[in-house]
Amino acid sequence: MDLGNIVFPAIRAAIGVPAAAYALAALGLNVHFGYTGLSNFGQVGFMLVGAYGTAITVDNGGPLWLGVLVGIGAAVILGLLLGLPTLRLRADYLAIVTIATAEILRLLTRTQRLSGLTKGVFGIQRFANDFYRINPIPDGRYGIGQVSFSARNLWVILVGWGLVALVSLLTFLLVRSPWGRVLKSIREDEDAARSLGKSVFTYKLQSLVLGGVFGALAGILLAIDTQSVNPDTYLAVVTFFAYTVLVLGGPAKVLGPVLGSVVFWLLLQLTDGILREGFNMSGGDVGAIRFALVGLGLMLLMIFRPQGIIGTREGAVLDDR
Repeated sequence: MDLGNIVFPAIRAAIGVPAAAYALAALGLNVHFGYTGLSNFGQVGFMLVGAYGTAITVDNGGPLWLGVLVGIGAAVILGLLLGLPTLRLRADYLAIVTIATAEILRLLTRTQRLSGLTKGVFGIQRFANDFYRINPIPDGRYGIGQVSFSARNLWVILVGWGLVALVSLLTFLLVRSPWGRVLKSIREDEDAARSLGKSVFTYKLQSLVLGGVFGALAGILLAIDTQSVNPDTYLAVVTFFAYTVLVLGGPAKVLGPVLGSVVFWLLLQLTDGILREGFNMSGGDVGAIRFALVGLGLMLLMIFRPQGIIGTREGAVLDDR
């Protein structure tokens, strides 16, 4: 068994673009779930509208920067459409509406009627060339030993983790502001926050929109990395992977989603390498078993440390009203 074939791919996965994208998506869920107590099970829907908003704009002749703004704007609109009818109701209504809306959006992008915009099941390809044209990194390989990346991949990685750093900093500043303290009071007891004159509905709506924008940035980053948007990329399971990242790192901690994403992708790739190198497995068996093992590890984490690696028990407990 070659340890290099196990360890080095795991390190590359832990710092790669998908890890950065899932960190962004989980940072959005942290605003929703960790700080406000909102049960958003449709974060992948925000990722979808961010990615498709960007790709459709570019595909119709717009510049990439405008596409990114359109994707972010689409996430804002989606957050408002989801929040306005549901946030005055019990928490489970938001959970139902968000997961259903994300799946409806995915199915709509597959339809023949909208294929003029979305290209149906085939999706939109090669729309991010402008992003790669401004790559300042000269051609070549960069890294240490087997943990190295091409100039193209390194450019996306740097931008992706730069976004994670900016979003983490913004979250840090917001949750320590009066606005963030109100969010945490809503999570603990929204009736008490309401009795102090706070508009709980308005704060929840703002939280939903902000976390949705973070999710849209995750979708845009993944789409730019693959130069592709496709309906079947945005399955409901993506949201639950993002929740796994959040729970693993620790809800209500700014760096919890970032640490959780790094650890999640490291463990996922390590498990893949061990199964392939140590047990000579291949194909679909590896994918099924590695997710089962990671799921078992998450169950044990929830039993023995439900607050995650760096989280607190207060952040993992919600007021159920």
